[in-house]
Amino acid sequence: MQRKAYVPGVAVLLAALLAGCTGSSSDDGATDDSKPGGSSSTAPAAQPGRYRTLPEACAAVDHGTLDSLLPGIKQIADEEQRETAYEGTATLTYDTDRRVGCRWKVESTNATDHLFVDFERVVSYDSVSDDSKASGLYAGKETEADLPEPSASASSESEGSEESPDASSSASPSDSASGSASASATPSSTSSASPSASATPTSLQPRTLDGLGDEAYLNDTLSSAGSTAQQRTVTVVFRTSNVIVTIEYDEQPAVTGEVPDSKEMQDRARNLAAKLADTLDG
Repeated sequence: MQRKAYVPGVAVLLAALLAGCTGSSSDDGATDDSKPGGSSSTAPAAQPGRYRTLPEACAAVDHGTLDSLLPGIKQIADEEQRETAYEGTATLTYDTDRRVGCRWKVESTNATDHLFVDFERVVSYDSVSDDSKASGLYAGKETEADLPEPSASASSESEGSEESPDASSSASPSDSASGSASASATPSSTSSASPSASATPTSLQPRTLDGLGDEAYLNDTLSSAGSTAQQRTVTVVFRTSNVIVTIEYDEQPAVTGEVPDSKEMQDRARNLAAKLADTLDG
């Protein structure tokens, strides 16, 4: 009979313990739900770019293209030295998924040629997409290049046809504004483009390019490389999604007074750019 007297007490104690646990769980749940920064307040993730990796820069340019850009390679008699010249020198990088580059420099009997190729994969850690951030970086490079305004003669030459007699009367306001902007170029832009413009035909002057990546431009400068030697540097920069590719190709003739051919160098650089674009897409 005494044992039965203790049973209700035990039941009451267990009920109290269970009620306490239930109350604690409820309190914790209320606290978790009220925490700031929950799923409802999380900003949407930025759109990633198309590319997650980069090609090996020194292997991205084939031997045939290097033969064209660097004629001195085929003049190297020693086979081992020639293979070393083909390999190029990789630029220092700490993350090959974000940036890679390669340099080649070869001397020939006629000139010294230098080639530099750089791949940069842009990753955005902000609310903007990788492509948008890459486009902004590309725009900065193009602005820094200070490309001259396209002239009317350059436009007609690139189209390969002469302007009709009434073309000027039917020109749009934007065309007129572009023409006036070109005619009234600021002293700074004129002076920066003068070394190239003085020796480069109008149709080959620095300009934006169509049909290469999402956006692209070409720069062509002629500078003095000591005494009376002239060095020409052709630069092609293009963006494809979140990758920006830069090509720098320069040549300095061995004979004093000679000037590197602008069209030939531009054609070579643009051909390489097209192949690198295909390499990224492939």
